[in-house]
Formats: sequence, C-alpha cells, structure tokens
Amino acid sequence: MKRIALFLLTNVAVVVVLGIVASLLGVNRYLTANGLNLGALLGFAFIMGFGGAIISLLMSKPIAKMSMGVQIINEPRNADEAWIVETVRRFSEKAGIQMPEVGIYQGDPNAFATGAFKNSALVAVSTGLLQGMTREEVEAVIGHEVAHVANGDMVTMALIQGVMNTFVVFLSRVIGYAVDSFLRKNDENSSGPGIGYFVTTIVLDILLGFLAAIIVAWFSRQREFRADAGAAQLMGRKQPMINALYRLGGMHPGEMPKSLQAMGITGSIGKLFSSHPPIEERVAALQQG
Repeated sequence: MKRIALFLLTNVAVVVVLGIVASLLGVNRYLTANGLNLGALLGFAFIMGFGGAIISLLMSKPIAKMSMGVQIINEPRNADEAWIVETVRRFSEKAGIQMPEVGIYQGDPNAFATGAFKNSALVAVSTGLLQGMTREEVEAVIGHEVAHVANGDMVTMALIQGVMNTFVVFLSRVIGYAVDSFLRKNDENSSGPGIGYFVTTIVLDILLGFLAAIIVAWFSRQREFRADAGAAQLMGRKQPMINALYRLGGMHPGEMPKSLQAMGITGSIGKLFSSHPPIEERVAALQQG
C-alpha cells in the first residue's frame, strides 16, 4: 500500500509541475479563437512527454530506495554484504563506470539497477535472490544489472518513453480537434473546444498510450538481451548467466513498482507488454551469441 501511495503521489507531483511549466511558457494555449496552434501544441506535447519521462528518471533512485525499502550497504555488516559490494566493484571497474550504490531489500527473487546517470547508479538485490541462488548465479545477475548501467539503459528508456509520450499527446489532440471541427462544421456560433474534442482526446490518449507501451516494451526486451550478453562478457563465460536464467524460470519473481519493472532481472508476462523476453528466448540468444 505504501508503494502504491508513493507512486501515485509522485505522478500527481509530476503532472502539477509540468502543468505549471507549460502555463509559464504559454505553450498550454494551443487552442485559440483562430483554430489549432500546432507550434504551441507541439511545445505542450514536448514538455508533457519528455518532462514526465525526465523527471521520473531523475527521481528514479530515491523513489526506488523508498518504494522497495532498499538498505544501502555503506559499511558491510557481514561476509555476504562484503562479497556483494566487492562483486559490484569488480564488474564496475571492468565495465568502465564508477562504483554504483549497492543495496539489499526484503522480497522474492529479483534485482534491479536504476539512476539517472551511469556514474551515479544504484544496484540492488533482494534477499530472496541471495537465498535462492548459488553465489555464481547471483554474480551473473549482478553482472546483468551492471551491464544495464554501463549500457546507459535507464537514459535510453527515458528518451524512448519521452518520444512516445510526446507523440501520444500531440496526435490525440490534433485528431481530437479535427473530429470536433467536423462535428461542429455547421455551428457558426461555436467557440472553444466542444465535447467531440474532449471525448476523442481521452479515448486516443488511452488507445495510443497502449500502442506506445507496446513499442517501449519491445525496446526494453532488446535491452535485456544486451544485458544478458554483457553479464556473460563481464564474467568471461556464458554458463553462469544461463544457469541464473534457468533458476529464475523456476522461481516466483518478486513484484516491483511499474516504474522499476523494466530495470529488474525479471518482468511481466504479457507478451506484447512484457518488459522482459521469455527465459527460453534469453537462454537461446546467449547460446547463439
């Protein structure tokens, strides 16, 4: 419940901030007495689309810490924590990035990496992952997450999401204006947008949003293949990552907030909307690579 409330409050705050920015810049007035101002609409769509994605990216690390209850390992308290920190350090040096923050959280088997910049990221593993895997398999999972950071996947996903959001906002309002104009073409006394604009915009926001989610999920799945290959390269061989994937396939993965699912080691199961490919496809890609 705490995670859901935090997620909702974050999104409300983002919308409020973006609305204020759009008002200050004057780009929210894209419907005028003379018709549709495409330049203002494009500016509004850009701010709402990229603004939300960028703010989410910048807030990703603190939100992850709070929503997942991540305990940062500043000073290892036992041999396991010391080993995790050393593994992340070794892989980070090999990948050519600065040492991320390292954390542990309570939950079913999973792990994730997040952060706005590759040199100030966070890598976290769950207690379920540590308890359910061998050290070599956990090492492979950590390599996978470090590969995400080294590949700049957090920024890439934010940019893709921003582009998709911008298209959704822009197209839904252009089409909404066209539909509204057609429905009221014989109404000479009409002023301002009508019900046709509002209904069409809402419907298209939903429909185009689903299409955008499918495209973003496809990019996310390609990124998972690259991170698997990156883990194999960091470890010097493929078999540990293959073993870790098979192990994950037999476990119940821990649930994560929607904003973090794409950065986990496992994700949702719907084919089109899944952020992660099926385990069998990931193993096959590793074996063939």
